[in-house]
Amino acid sequence: MKGTYLGELEELVLLTVGILYPEAYGVAVMDEIERQAGRSLNISAVHSVLTRLEEKGLLKSKMSDPTEERGGRRKRIFLLTAAGKRALEEANELRTQLYNQIPKMALQFRLA
Repeated sequence: MKGTYLGELEELVLLTVGILYPEAYGVAVMDEIERQAGRSLNISAVHSVLTRLEEKGLLKSKMSDPTEERGGRRKRIFLLTAAGKRALEEANELRTQLYNQIPKMALQFRLA
């Protein structure tokens, strides 16, 4: 496995693959990110991240059965690996630990 450092978009894609289980494929990931995060991505960016996460060992993929709606073409379905789940847990834990260290006073704002 290469490295487990997750960029913000990589983390977003990993989370979305988990949400869409067991039907996470490129277009579905792109659409779900736009729906949930309000972030518009092009499909080539999504495929690039999916490929990179698979190379890191955080995702695995398989080909679906051909479907009539796709003219007999198959989809590449992505699934979290154990390492992907662990990377998400570590990112979430780190973020939570850091957030919890912010003094309450630093988060209190008064409207002028």
